[in-house]
Amino acid sequence: MNIAETIHRQTEDVYTEIVRHYQYLHRHPELSYHEENTSRYVADFLEAEGISFRRNIGGNGLLAWVQGTKPDNGHTVAFVADMDALPVQEKNEIPYKSVHKGVMHACGHDSHTASLMGVAKMVHTLRDELAGRVLFVFQPGEEQSPGGADLMLKDHLFADREPDFIVKQHAYVDLPAGKVAFQTGTVMASADEVHIKIIGHGGHGALPHELNDTVLAASNVIVALQQIVSRRRNPFSPMTLSFGKFIAPGATNVIPDEVVLAGSLRCMDESERFKMCKIIPDIIESTAAAYGCSCQVAIPQGYPCTVSHEDITAQVRAQAVNYLGEENVAEYPRRMTAEDFGFFTQKYPCCFYRFGVNNAQQTCGKLHSSTFLINEDALKTTSALFAFIALTSFLK
Repeated sequence: MNIAETIHRQTEDVYTEIVRHYQYLHRHPELSYHEENTSRYVADFLEAEGISFRRNIGGNGLLAWVQGTKPDNGHTVAFVADMDALPVQEKNEIPYKSVHKGVMHACGHDSHTASLMGVAKMVHTLRDELAGRVLFVFQPGEEQSPGGADLMLKDHLFADREPDFIVKQHAYVDLPAGKVAFQTGTVMASADEVHIKIIGHGGHGALPHELNDTVLAASNVIVALQQIVSRRRNPFSPMTLSFGKFIAPGATNVIPDEVVLAGSLRCMDESERFKMCKIIPDIIESTAAAYGCSCQVAIPQGYPCTVSHEDITAQVRAQAVNYLGEENVAEYPRRMTAEDFGFFTQKYPCCFYRFGVNNAQQTCGKLHSSTFLINEDALKTTSALFAFIALTSFLK
């Protein structure tokens, strides 16, 4: 049996169905931890196909599996797709435009889920070629802490059978459809939110000697925290600390009693991450005190770094070259964005690769934007390559 040719034929057979799943999901997006309809849609599909699954894992998550009919060799590979959308108002004028005001699949999770549905169907059809088990993880809540990956793992996602390794793919606007890209090591940063409240005794802006200037204190907190990145971190470890929220509900002549700040700490090294999470509150407290203010600081546990295991990534990349050709396999740059797939990479050997979704006109829009829209040809690559990986890894 020529696996590549068989998968190519299978992909052609199910492609129209995968596109239909994608367009339905795009039309009916749901925010993190509210993926009830999406989860039900996937469950109904799995049930109709006769594919075994468990539901309500870590919330709206599902785990499906296909057991090979050959004698079980004990090997298991898992594939992950996220299901949640973003709070974005879609501007694309298409027949399957989001019907939910202010909610949109602006990160490609609809394509991830639809692709994995197609892969599950193909692998189930070809189960006579398997001697192990393939797991399909449909994950909620990737876009918002605490992270659906963490919740599913804590809810004993792999209680019945743990994977030898896990693979996830993600939409990538910098490549055209039909191409994929790989990277090894720490490929994305950790992400921890920093929430701050500066508390003082406000009053009339013309009488600064009679009050505690919370706005000035908060401003200097931000300046002081930026010096952490330049003076306290290991200079060989990339890090960013950015604040996008500064709420001072006063007026031109009113200093408020409280100022609220919120930002994000991104690190490419877990030890540096934990060190900074201890230093940051100390800096905030001492800076606020210098202006006669007190503070409240919260840094809830966020996402860890995402790591692509060197050996597993080399294996999956070789499979991609084998199926797609060397000319369709590239390398993507490391960056300070984050993924809750990092929770999986902390526990298991993993590969995180990206698939191109653009077209010749480069008009797909940016990720997380109101005009993001994939080239549907990408769905052939996403489904076929996952199926090829499943059938050629070690499941003979």
